[in-house]
Amino acid sequence: MKNILMVLSSHSEMENTDSKTGVWLGEFTDPYYEFIDAGYTITLTSPKGGRPPVDPMSELTENITGSNRRFRDDEQAKADFSQTTVLDQIKHTAFDAVFYPGGHGPIWDLATNNNSGILIHDFLDAGKPVAAVCHGPAALISAEQQRPGFLKGKVLSAFSNTEETLVGRSHNVPYLLQTKLEELGAKVETALVPFLPHVETDGLLITGQNPLSAGPAAKALIELLESRTLKNTSDPVD
Repeated sequence: MKNILMVLSSHSEMENTDSKTGVWLGEFTDPYYEFIDAGYTITLTSPKGGRPPVDPMSELTENITGSNRRFRDDEQAKADFSQTTVLDQIKHTAFDAVFYPGGHGPIWDLATNNNSGILIHDFLDAGKPVAAVCHGPAALISAEQQRPGFLKGKVLSAFSNTEETLVGRSHNVPYLLQTKLEELGAKVETALVPFLPHVETDGLLITGQNPLSAGPAAKALIELLESRTLKNTSDPVD
C-alpha cells in the first residue's frame, strides 16, 4: 500500500485586501479521493498543524466539485483535515510521494518554509516523486533556496500570470508565481486557454497549472508510482 503525504498551507492573509485565502478546497479534495480510491494511505501536514484555512472562494457554489461534496459527507476526512500534523515533525522515510495542493497560501508560507524545502529534496534524493498544483509549486521556491540552481531547466506548470490577472488577485500577492519560477530558471508551460487542465512531468516532478489540473496531477502521480512498482516487480531476481 502506498503512503502519500499531502502538504497544506497554513496562510490565510492576502495583500491590499480584506479577502482571505488558504487551501483551495478542490485542489485538496480532488487529489485526496484519487489517492483514496487507488487504495493509498494519506497523511496531512501543514506548517502550523491543525486545521488549515480554506479559501472562501473555493467553497462558492460555482467552484464546488464532486469531491468537495464527497468530503462534506466524509467525517473521517474532515477530522483528519482538522488535525494536520505540524510539518517539522514529518520525515520522508514514511512516505512514497508528496503532493502540494494550491490556493494562494503557499506563495507566502510554503515558498519560504525551510522544512518544506528540505523535505522536497529528501523525497527527490530518495527517488520519490514530488507533485504540486496551481500555487502549490511555490513550495519549489524554498527547495531552490536550499540548493541554488535546483530549478534551472526544470519544466513545470503553475498558475499562470494570465490566470492571476483574470481572477483579479494579481495585486493581492507578493509576486506572480509564473514569473518567479521563470526567474529562478524553470520553464513554465501552460495551457493555450486559461483555466483548462495542464500537467507537466519532469522526472520525479509533477506539476499542474490550476484547480482543474489537481485531479489529473494526482492521476499522473499514481501512474508514476504504479509504473515504478511494476518495473520493480518485473526486475529479475539475482
